[in-house]
Amino acid sequence: MQAITVRDREAGLAGMSLTDMPYPHAAENDVVVRVHAAGFTPGELDWPATWTDRAGRDRTPTVPGHELSGVVVELGHGTTGLSVGQRVYGLADWARNGTLAEYTAVEARNLAPLPADIDHSVAAALPISGLTAWQGLFEHGRLTTGQTVVIHGAAGGVGSIAVQLAREAGARVIGTGRASGRDRALALGVDAFIDLETEKLEDAGEADVVFDVIGGDILDRSAALVRAGGTLVTIVMPPKVQPKNGRAVFFVVEPDRARLTDLAARVRDGRLKPVVGAVRSLAEAPAAFGPGERTPGKTIIRVTEA
Repeated sequence: MQAITVRDREAGLAGMSLTDMPYPHAAENDVVVRVHAAGFTPGELDWPATWTDRAGRDRTPTVPGHELSGVVVELGHGTTGLSVGQRVYGLADWARNGTLAEYTAVEARNLAPLPADIDHSVAAALPISGLTAWQGLFEHGRLTTGQTVVIHGAAGGVGSIAVQLAREAGARVIGTGRASGRDRALALGVDAFIDLETEKLEDAGEADVVFDVIGGDILDRSAALVRAGGTLVTIVMPPKVQPKNGRAVFFVVEPDRARLTDLAARVRDGRLKPVVGAVRSLAEAPAAFGPGERTPGKTIIRVTEA
């Protein structure tokens, strides 16, 4: 099969190429998926799990990408809950070969059924952003109706999903980001938007939850926005500055089949719209990782035509 691989950590993007790889093996409780569309995170080449397995052993050449939408073509021993020919979407394991490939092996529990009327490209934009937004807002942030949430990067992949989920939950939403994202954030439903390049973050006022996807100085200054009993949630790094009378939580997204099923239902109902940006071919994937290739919305790699 063909796949995008990386072989040399020092080479970075220059070491990424389209190559031939062996067809994956379906281990116990795995399925092999024929990948129709895949998503990736630009910073994956900096992740230790891209280069080593859980025991710290080198596992190159490796296949990046961890979001996928496709069709099950093979079941591993003992696999239940999915069937050959079924449309699925979800997350590949961080420390195994990923989704920028024609086929990939995935633990069945990391996948959810995909309704026939959701396009693979839309589905591939949802797993990391959708699960991160849900877990950040409701499992870690404990956001409830009537509360106020500040969402950094409100027009981005995670932020745009978080805005929609928070609005549906009945929260007041303040979005932040660059000026270029203002109109998009307002269209998604934020009650106010702060341009982090020209306006003061502190003008957001107090919030019950601050959801950070930016890190750095913005994360440090966000602690002061958290009102008593509130929560600062970040996916970037453990916070250095703690809220005075609140909590601070750093987390890494976890697979969740039930939540993926729920998110797909919201997409079907029109209650949730992932922001899909550029759609590229598998051969174009290395260029799509480049910093000069950023486009509004989630970049999707179309691996197989339906």
